[in-house]
Amino acid sequence: MRRVVFNQKGGVGKTTIVCNLAAVSAARGLRTLVIDLDVQCNTTRYLLGAGPFQPSKNIADFFDGTLNFSLSSPPFESYATETPFENLDLIAGSPELEHLQVKLEAKQKVHKLRQALAKVRGYDHIFIDTPPGLNFYSRSALIAADRVLVPFDCDEFAKRALYTLIENLEEIRADHNEELELEGVIVNQFQPRAKLPARMIEELRSEDLSVLEPFLSSSVRIRESHEQSKPMIFFDPSHKLTREYEALFDALEHG
Repeated sequence: MRRVVFNQKGGVGKTTIVCNLAAVSAARGLRTLVIDLDVQCNTTRYLLGAGPFQPSKNIADFFDGTLNFSLSSPPFESYATETPFENLDLIAGSPELEHLQVKLEAKQKVHKLRQALAKVRGYDHIFIDTPPGLNFYSRSALIAADRVLVPFDCDEFAKRALYTLIENLEEIRADHNEELELEGVIVNQFQPRAKLPARMIEELRSEDLSVLEPFLSSSVRIRESHEQSKPMIFFDPSHKLTREYEALFDALEHG
């Protein structure tokens, strides 16, 4: 299963959701690959930190290779780095993605990630983190993925952005990837005592959007897990937010 976590609005928790769902997958004994397509490389920092597990190759190396025609390109898995966590591999991000983007767009390489992932074997789950905005890399991810998860932080601006996002997904589905499915909206930083989040969730559901449960609580522990470069299931296995991530993963697995 190839899932992309995408929202054109920044600051909604894409990286946190990718890394924590992938970590739950790995903790369940499932071989899991994470791909970091954001030039900020926050996913890479979250999963690797400053320890010994530093990448010799990254996603920019893969895309750079697509610019040079070769009959024998290396397998996509060769760009992966083992993380400190069992069953969890990462294709690291790189700031070089920014410089490559114009060349990749000019040579129409937007299908290369899909073609590469179609040949990948040995992983039960692949999670793709994307940059904010609909650029070459987020389009590549959406074209390559089976399903889309959309983080939502119960904000009026986020709600407006959600409608634009759905229109863009429909266009990509029609033009490039008929199998792409909006799997659901993930409510992040949920505050149960506030009235606005509950009202917005009901409005989304009234429009037949799939709002996934459980909602992800707001907690300072997630920031501490970022600092320690450990997703919640490895950082604080008994925490409420960890249990929410586990339940959300199970809902996706059995949904």
